[in-house]
Amino acid sequence: MGVVASHLYRDGNRVEQVPLSQIRYEARPGEFAWIGLSAPTQGELASLKEMFGLHPLAVEDALTGRQVPKIDVYDDQLFVVVRTAHLEGDKIAYGETCIFVGKGHLISVRHGPARPHRSLREHLERSPQLLSLGPDYVLHGIIDFVVDGYLPIVETIEDRVLEFEKHILSSFLDPEQIRRIFRMRRQILKFQRVLGPMGEVVGKLTHLDLPCVNVNARPFFGDVHDHVRRVEALVGGLREIMTSVFEASSLLEQQRQGAITRQLASWAAILAVPTAIAGIYGMNFRNMPELKTENGYYVVLGVVAVLCTLLYVRFRRSGWL
Repeated sequence: MGVVASHLYRDGNRVEQVPLSQIRYEARPGEFAWIGLSAPTQGELASLKEMFGLHPLAVEDALTGRQVPKIDVYDDQLFVVVRTAHLEGDKIAYGETCIFVGKGHLISVRHGPARPHRSLREHLERSPQLLSLGPDYVLHGIIDFVVDGYLPIVETIEDRVLEFEKHILSSFLDPEQIRRIFRMRRQILKFQRVLGPMGEVVGKLTHLDLPCVNVNARPFFGDVHDHVRRVEALVGGLREIMTSVFEASSLLEQQRQGAITRQLASWAAILAVPTAIAGIYGMNFRNMPELKTENGYYVVLGVVAVLCTLLYVRFRRSGWL
């Protein structure tokens, strides 16, 4: 896609576009350039490297687009990598935003699926007093924008897991539902591996003395750090909910299987009475007692009925039936 936006800001107001060139760019006091790119080419990054004196290692990382969240210091410039995320069905899709920060410039490079920064840029442009403070406040705005996208992901997955929790109280989870919960659990585990480095990046911006980051901007990064920790806490709670769903499903299934086993055992015991009596009288012996009794057939049926009824009442009272 290349260059999405390239503007010069003076005293917090957009004044003109900044074209890419091979000439070194020098911002005046009270000015900075904010350039946004999406999946740029090697030539575009090479032009920016010449214009703003970007470090070649940082340019290489930004071009590759397969970095973990981190923050690197190159002389008087910062190179920050953050991971964006959004939900696609039950899968969390990740993108990457690399940010070059200097005294008079901020360059954001987006890779993969990510929310465009258009709404963020418009929001910041409506607050010239913040833009006038410099690129570090724009850096805060971008990171805050990325972290704010994490919370809806966790809330959506949590709602889906809670639906499963309600479902197991009334019926068994079918194999597809179990596989789906496992898939979501894997996504949450992977998400935690992103949140950890993200927390470290924002923590460094909050507590360390870094170039291009004013001391007065640290409370803003501290607020973002609180948001990251909140999401981490929610993800930890979500993992516990998933674990409880599996445990509850297993316990309920065992309970239902035990109830079915007790019912089968009760009916087997009841049916054993007529089976045993019928088996005795079914033996082909010539001399058997009561064979010539006139009412023997009805007596035996009565005995069978009484014994079966007593067993049924006993099992019913004990809760097996």
